[in-house]
Amino acid sequence: MRIVLQRVREAWVRVDGREVAHIGPGLLLLVGFASEDEDQELSFWARKIPELRVFPDGDGKFNRTLREVGGEILCVSQFTLYGDCRKGRRPSFSRAAPGPVAEELFHRFLELLRGEGVGVQAGVFGAHMEVGLINDGPVTLILERQRGK
Repeated sequence: MRIVLQRVREAWVRVDGREVAHIGPGLLLLVGFASEDEDQELSFWARKIPELRVFPDGDGKFNRTLREVGGEILCVSQFTLYGDCRKGRRPSFSRAAPGPVAEELFHRFLELLRGEGVGVQAGVFGAHMEVGLINDGPVTLILERQRGK
């Protein structure tokens, strides 16, 4: 599982010119799934993300969590996060989970995030989406952990 997390003032998703999701201050998560991802990985990140101290306190230090600031999450599935460009000129997506598997993982991840008691909105799995955001900071983190850790 690979996640690009961006702290945002607001973010939105449009499909066919129609807005399908919109959040105010919070986190935009671009999420890619690998073939070998399991529930343990989803649970780990669903618990951790709302508790990451990536929002500033009164002194401007990263000391506040999504929960503390009352922020929301906008989650967008993005298989291209597993694009491998080391060979040739066209990315290979062989490590990305196949569509039906990734869709199941995406919906399970949304369920787990919502179970953490934070507001969660989502893009449309498999759709061609326009994702807009106003990055706050900018603060952008890449979340991934080695297998078995």
